[in-house]
Amino acid sequence: MIRINLISGPRNISTALMYSFAQRSDTTVLDEPFYAFYLHQSGVYHPGKEDVLKTQPLDYKEVYTTLYGEWEKPVLFIKNMAHHLELMDEALLAGLTNVFLIRNPRQIIASYAQVIEAPTLRDIGIEYQASLFKRLKASGQDPVVLDSAGVVEHPTAILRQLCERVGLPFEASMLQWPAGPKSYDGVWAPHWYANVHRSTGFEKQPTSSRPLPPSLESLNNTAQRYYEMLLPFSLQP
Repeated sequence: MIRINLISGPRNISTALMYSFAQRSDTTVLDEPFYAFYLHQSGVYHPGKEDVLKTQPLDYKEVYTTLYGEWEKPVLFIKNMAHHLELMDEALLAGLTNVFLIRNPRQIIASYAQVIEAPTLRDIGIEYQASLFKRLKASGQDPVVLDSAGVVEHPTAILRQLCERVGLPFEASMLQWPAGPKSYDGVWAPHWYANVHRSTGFEKQPTSSRPLPPSLESLNNTAQRYYEMLLPFSLQP
């Protein structure tokens, strides 16, 4: 069985990528199964926190037991936020096919600040993505890196390469999905998924060029260093 572990920063196209894989004939998708664990361990406040804590396990080992259990379909696509994984035992990632999804931090921070007023470097996830990528490479893994701009601009070409890298045939159905909420959305969807619920495919959002608040320029400058380290490894059309 192929278990694809998407390691993404927030305010990226991770939900769209989950919707894309959900259209495949051979794939089951899971939306951020470690979210409750992260909220419980970190103590941070996110919109809808109580609902998340009620609907997911608080122990990450319990979640992993589920991931490695029996599934009806041969492919499991797991959408994860990088900062959700940071508090766990990384050794458990060894049995997964790890895929990193990155985005220009300026766009991430500007978008994230619309929901969380003062995001931190940890919220953005890019520092942990960069350090985890280096550790996985050093251990002999060859994780895939996707840059959201490339996926949006060249979805067919990038998805074909992604499928080849993870050992799957490309299916054209991955390019489109129905608009609206999905049965496999997490309970937090009403707080975060408004834009992707209006989408039917990979497309640039009008809000992607929103300005960055001046107070967050320093955070962006720090995050850019990690982004620029990962970007050369990203799939190209």
